[in-house]
Formats: sequence, structure tokens, C-alpha cells
Amino acid sequence: MATISGIGNFAVILCLCFASACNSGQDKATEQAEAPPTPDEQLQATTSDNVVELLTAYGKEHPDSIAIISTRHGDIKVRLYHDTPLHRANFVRLTKLGFYDQGEFYRVLEGFAIQGGDSDDRTMKQGVYKIPQEFNPKYFHKRGALAMARYGDEKNPEKESSSHNFYIVQGKPKAKYELQAFEQQKNMSYTPEQTEVYLKEGGAPSLDQEYTVFGEVIEGIEVVDKIAAEPVNSQKWPKEIVPHKISMANGAI
Repeated sequence: MATISGIGNFAVILCLCFASACNSGQDKATEQAEAPPTPDEQLQATTSDNVVELLTAYGKEHPDSIAIISTRHGDIKVRLYHDTPLHRANFVRLTKLGFYDQGEFYRVLEGFAIQGGDSDDRTMKQGVYKIPQEFNPKYFHKRGALAMARYGDEKNPEKESSSHNFYIVQGKPKAKYELQAFEQQKNMSYTPEQTEVYLKEGGAPSLDQEYTVFGEVIEGIEVVDKIAAEPVNSQKWPKEIVPHKISMANGAI
């Protein structure tokens, strides 16, 4: 009887150990299943099929509207418009996931614009998608305007924006006849206030209603001028790279 009882107790102990091991394994599996996706995984999961839904939801959860673009020439502070919600949410999301910390101002057209957001040295990857255009006649390509680049009309007749490439307008003052020509060409009208800005401060009216403007520089326009003055090669790439890191300031305006 003693032998049989010992074997029984040993079997019970084995079962308890096995059950404990199983529970431990299940706990680990649950922890792994509940682990949040990495920034790379989140970026690569974004596609043309889900981008609108994803950015709409993200924008509601992240109302941020002030971003700081840091470069070796100084900081550029930009305000993002809430009534271009998809573009704002996309910019905030890429910033918070660290994607823009691997970018640079890679194209410089002095007197026109500086373009950033990408880099040949980038290690982070993202899914393939474009952002539906969000043209708004009250937002125009004045000096300091922040907008998204895109493919040309031949490949992109809907004028959808790039997923990550942005630019900031430097521009030059325009003559009134130039603005009138653009109004006629594009069947649009500038307000007196917009006309005054183009005449005195400058910008790039040729881009209006062609690319989505979704923000503007509120501090650091002199930094834009310094980047625009960088010596460039024949392809308009700065001879000395101008990396940027982007962060969101606290609060929303």
C-alpha cells in the first residue's frame, strides 16, 4: 500500500508541475500576444486600403498641432492645420513613430522651396500609400507654407500626396500680373489679403491647388533661408547633408 500511495503522490506532483509549466507558458504567450506593435510594424501595416480610416482615428486621439523641425541651422516651428485632418494626422504619426528623425532636407531650390522627409540612409520602412488631397482655398503657398510633395498628374491625376515627403516654401515676392495669370489659368481668385501677402512677402503661387498645404512656419523662417542657401550639386541636392529631426511640442493650438 505504501508503494502504491507513493506512486500516486508522485503522479499528483508531476501533474501539478506540468499544469504550472503550462500556465507559465500560456502567460508568456499572452504577454507576447499583447505586446504592442513596433514603430516599424505600425508603419508597414499602413496601406492605401486602410490609410483614411487609420489616420482619421489617429487624428482624433492625437490633437497635436505644433511641430519642431530641428536642423544644424536651427529649429523651424510649424503649425499644422486641423482642417486638413489626414495630412496633419499623418505628419504627427510619422513624427511620433520616429520616422522623420531619419530624414533630411535633400532637395533645395533657392528662392522657391526646400524639400525634406526622406533619406538614402533611412532604416525604417513603411507601407505603400498616398494621402487623398485636402485642397482648401484659404491655404495658399505663401512664404513659410508647409505642404506635401506628390507624383505628377500623369501618374497621379487625383493629386494625392506623398506618404512622407514634405516641403516648405521660401518663395519670392510676385508681381500682380503674375497672380492674375495664375488666377485665370486655374480658374480661381485670391482674396485681397492673399494678394497682399504674395506681393509683399512672396511665395509660390504656381503650386496653389496642385499640392496640399497643411501648415505654416510660425518661428524660424530664417532657418529655411539658411537651408535654401546651401550649396547644391547639379541635381539640387545639398553638397553637405542637412539632416532633420522632428518632434511635437506639448499641447495643441
